[in-house]
Amino acid sequence: MSPVPDPPHPFDADDDLLRAGASAYRVYHNSRTVTAFNPGYGAPTRFAFFTGAGGKVVPVLYAAATPEAAVAESLLHDIPATGGLLPYARYADCVMGLLAVTRDLRLAKLRGTGLRRLRVEASELTDTDASEYARTARWAKAAYDAGFDGLSWTARKCNDARAIVLFGDRCADAVEQDPTFGRIFQTGPGLDWLISMCGPLHVDVLPPSQA
Repeated sequence: MSPVPDPPHPFDADDDLLRAGASAYRVYHNSRTVTAFNPGYGAPTRFAFFTGAGGKVVPVLYAAATPEAAVAESLLHDIPATGGLLPYARYADCVMGLLAVTRDLRLAKLRGTGLRRLRVEASELTDTDASEYARTARWAKAAYDAGFDGLSWTARKCNDARAIVLFGDRCADAVEQDPTFGRIFQTGPGLDWLISMCGPLHVDVLPPSQA
């Protein structure tokens, strides 16, 4: 992996507009809601956490353009490409929901020619290991300071789909739940779908009996 460079100043990223009416899939814990932004809990991620106005942590919400990408970037995130096991405890309390965007959002484009515009390679920013998260999060802060509502990039674990992160103090009122879609992974059709998706990826979804 290449070292992560510092973001440019000024941060002149290309716009990747997420239009009103767009949808995005999210995998999340069933104790939360699909529209809940993480205010700073848990381990660092690629573009979180960082501070905004007044030194407060900026809440974030991750989502993806397809249900497969949403699962790949969450439940399968730590399983190698060679395959492995998805324990029951990892997915039992998780569900998938669909976000509906209610107004246009301006995302900093970190994919396609958006990377070239910023003079950076995917291997230096969006396709790095977790050990680089402290440095990749600086790019999220740079985008935030430049006035963007979030970021878009190509999902590392599913590189035919767009992944997004939204900044909660700017976008919390711009997303709502689409009630026409939902999957519970613990049992039933949602679990069947998860098993069918993971099988060709050489991932065995372990049942409750093997928890």
